[in-house]
Amino acid sequence: MARASFDIHLHHLLDELMQLGGMVEKAIATSLQALKDRDLKTSERVIKEDDFIDQKRWEMEERCLELMATQQPMAVDLRVLVTILHISVELERMGDYAEGIGKISLLMGDEPPLKPLVDIPLMAEKASDMLKGSLDALVRRDTTEALAVCNKDDEVDELYDVVYRDLIELMIQDPANVQRATYLLWVAHDLERIADRATNIAERVVFMVTGKLTELNVSKY
Repeated sequence: MARASFDIHLHHLLDELMQLGGMVEKAIATSLQALKDRDLKTSERVIKEDDFIDQKRWEMEERCLELMATQQPMAVDLRVLVTILHISVELERMGDYAEGIGKISLLMGDEPPLKPLVDIPLMAEKASDMLKGSLDALVRRDTTEALAVCNKDDEVDELYDVVYRDLIELMIQDPANVQRATYLLWVAHDLERIADRATNIAERVVFMVTGKLTELNVSKY
């Protein structure tokens, strides 16, 4: 395979990765909106559509491995392929968290959330912004932007702590609240993990550009 052909395949893989990222961003936003609206049909759709995210990830992995096996890329090209491979896995896991929120919504049924959803949607917004920022950093090969994404993770952790404390307090006040509070704790946990995965993507971007893989955000939480 000539160099020009290899570059075309690499460019297509990056395009596919951006498409996968868009699918995941949509799944996160839709799952939260369905949770807020108590729209169980939309929650069911999020769950079903996770299969498309899974399939997309497997297809990308096969293509990455095929290029590695047939072209034996070195140095920067290999780092790009490894980065695409790892990021596709991170995105697929994020899709699983969105699916998980959809399943929690179904468990809640027609019952409204235990408390008004204020901090949880804010967590979702910040986590989604981190995801978008990490993918933008990938496209631009911008390590400064990647580092900025990592630095935002503490904001999501702080919100998670607020949600956790509030829900624990509601459980203490009335044990009858335990199940409904637990559902929201699961949602908050899924969102916190999405932010962590966005941080992982940003770290992979730095690796791709510099060749150094290090933990960029050692949270105090």
